[in-house]
Amino acid sequence: MKYEDIRKNTEVCELIKKGNENLGILGYTDHSQAHCTVVAKQAARILKKLGYAEDDIELVKIAAFLHDIGNAVNRRSHAEYGAILANEILKKTDLSVSNRITIVSAIGHHDESAGGATDAISAALIIADKTDVRRNRVREKPIASFDIHDRVNYAVTQSKLKIDTENKVIALNLQIDENICTMYEYFDIFLGRMMMCRKAAELLGVKFKLTANGSKVL
Repeated sequence: MKYEDIRKNTEVCELIKKGNENLGILGYTDHSQAHCTVVAKQAARILKKLGYAEDDIELVKIAAFLHDIGNAVNRRSHAEYGAILANEILKKTDLSVSNRITIVSAIGHHDESAGGATDAISAALIIADKTDVRRNRVREKPIASFDIHDRVNYAVTQSKLKIDTENKVIALNLQIDENICTMYEYFDIFLGRMMMCRKAAELLGVKFKLTANGSKVL
């Protein structure tokens, strides 16, 4: 079982589609295959830059693509629902029991409400997921109807995740249009997620830093 097989899996694609539709109705930002693909690529890049084995990189890509399928059941506890769904899907593949459980555990621990990094796979998934902040995650609707989550994402005009292996730092550098969203609003929404990234980075043996408009804030 490879990442590309999971991307083409009909059940997985339908779960992601339904989850994203549900969240759209509930007013959440984009959680489509586009988000899952971005997270998979970023998580893989993190582990690759830090020197992890190709097997680990493949596992994190699979976990990342599957991480939000639980939204098809309910947004609350979506990480736990997603882990259960993923376990059933992956049972039908040739993945070893150990690798399947590693993926399931990473999915179940990726949400800040009740999770946290427990190994390299979950740590890279968390950092990749929580740092996917960008304007085009906001759904098409009148700006006047934006809630705080919409404004925070729409205000980010540039987002770059840098992995400095020499200095052992993973840094998220943001440019934020403060005419759309104040820095206070940004941190009101994202501080918990950024602290989760900090702990995940520590597990990977590096530091996590955040800069906004050129100023270090974490």
